[in-house]
Parts: sequence; structure tokens; C-alpha cells
Amino acid sequence: MTVVGAANRSESLLVPLIAAWWLLATLYGLWLGRKHETSPPIAKLLADARAATVLPEQRPGLILLNRLWPLLISTIAAGALAFLAPQVAGIACGFAIIWALAWRHQEKAVTAIEERDGVEFFVERTSPFQPIKLVRAQGFRRDIAPVV
Repeated sequence: MTVVGAANRSESLLVPLIAAWWLLATLYGLWLGRKHETSPPIAKLLADARAATVLPEQRPGLILLNRLWPLLISTIAAGALAFLAPQVAGIACGFAIIWALAWRHQEKAVTAIEERDGVEFFVERTSPFQPIKLVRAQGFRRDIAPVV
């Protein structure tokens, strides 16, 4: 939308500047997410997961909307502003790139615990304005042969 908005306004310098910002955002996000260790917020979230003997009710669509509503609102707002001020959408996209790349290894911590302990983590239903809470339920232990 940034490219289309910039083309409609005949701003030829904006597209290369935004492309440079995206490249810098990609490099910075890759640098932030270079470590394979769990970030402190994810480690705390996993450690604070309450144990449950039954699975919580799972409504994936509602959970996604409940947890990702800020991303949805910022995407819609940036898209709407792209035709009035294309640089807004371009800058917002760069920050989304940084965020996604910085957190790219965090799911491996959850997978490692699930495979090691034979448990499953589920997102507990909470208010959209409260932090995420996890429920730790018994799953099936995975016997995985070590890679030689």
C-alpha cells in the first residue's frame, strides 16, 4: 500500500527510502532475534503456567482476536493512512518486521518443554487487556532418538 500510495502522489523518493527502512528493520530484527535462548518474558510465561488435569475450552479464532487485536488495529489504521500519508504504512511495516524477526525463535522454548516433559501448553482465556496466561496440561511423552 505504501508503494501504491507513493505512486499515486508522485513521490519518487519515498519508495527507495521506505525500502531502505525495511532493509534496516530486517537487519535489526535479525540481530535482535539472533540468540536461540528464551527471552525473559517467555521464560516467565512458561514458568507461571498453571497445571490443569483437563484441557481448557479452545476457541482458536477468539483466542487470536483476543491476543492479536492491537496488530489488527494497527494494520487497518496503517492501511487506511497509506493513501493519505504512505510513509506511515511503510514505517509501521518496518516495525512489524522488527517485531516478527526478534521473536522468531521463541516457539522453540515451548516445543522443547513439551517434548521433554510430555505436556501441552494452551492459552488460557483472559481479558484482551490482561497479559497472556498459559495452562500446562498432560500430553503424550515423545520418545525422540537423538540425532548423531
